[in-house]
Amino acid sequence: MNGAPAMQFDVGSMVLLNIIMACMMFGVSLSLRLDDFKRIVRAPVAPAVGMVAQFLLLPAATCLVTWVLRIDPELALGMILVAACPGGAFSNVMTWMARGNLAVSVSMTAVSSLAATIMTPLNFALYGWLNPYTREYLTQITLEPSSVLLLVILVLALPMAVGMVTGRRFPGLVTRSEKPLRIVSLLVFLGFVAIAFSRNIDLFLARFHSFFWLVVVHNLLALLLGYGLARLCRLVESDRRAVTLEVGIQNSGLGLVILFTFFPDAGGMLLITAFWGVWHLVSGLTLSQFWARKPLPADDPAVRSALKEQLA
Repeated sequence: MNGAPAMQFDVGSMVLLNIIMACMMFGVSLSLRLDDFKRIVRAPVAPAVGMVAQFLLLPAATCLVTWVLRIDPELALGMILVAACPGGAFSNVMTWMARGNLAVSVSMTAVSSLAATIMTPLNFALYGWLNPYTREYLTQITLEPSSVLLLVILVLALPMAVGMVTGRRFPGLVTRSEKPLRIVSLLVFLGFVAIAFSRNIDLFLARFHSFFWLVVVHNLLALLLGYGLARLCRLVESDRRAVTLEVGIQNSGLGLVILFTFFPDAGGMLLITAFWGVWHLVSGLTLSQFWARKPLPADDPAVRSALKEQLA
């Protein structure tokens, strides 16, 4: 797919989206408490399970599938790049909407984003080289750790800290804002998906059969790996939801930055990475809305924590 048409990206829109994400992270962090993170320290199994699925199982499985099915090298390398990226910040909001363990999700996003400075180029180079069909397309890449760290601080860590402090000082705000924030979050996501599709509809239709189903199946594989490993390790339901969404929602924005910097002419890789960023919102929203309507078991720690806070 050399010479594939360029995608339509608006840099200003991407900046605006980051600002919106920071505001949304502030909102979802209003209900977070230090006790949530203390439980993670006491029982680090859930984040550890998620990291294994994120950085070990997903890249290895992607490499194996693209190799066995002999997928077009550029498309395969795009899939490997996406699999090598950390979890995206959207997973935090979707976990919150799905009534999963937000502390697990946020801690996984933060840790995986920092680990990505090493693991993303390492996994991309390793699995791109292991697949004989993508090996010739592979070149050495480097990432600037300071840039990734700055992005994590501005979009995730800073609004999360401010949200937690605000929620602690104004507990009534949490109760009043929960339902409106859920509705606004859903509308923002739906609007973003609609805009992304409308701006690239011609290209999407022209290349539909060459990449669309690869993205759909690849994303499904990521979600199944996350949920399967979480269930195999006997995690509670709220933790399973967090791990599943964290593994299934990749930071495709980081993948696009890498592509624009090191592979600007790799049209096939751009198509895979860009539409992964659209599709995982569709699949993640669908799954989170399904789980939002499915109550957690009464003995789930997340339920007990919520009851304890209501009685306090």
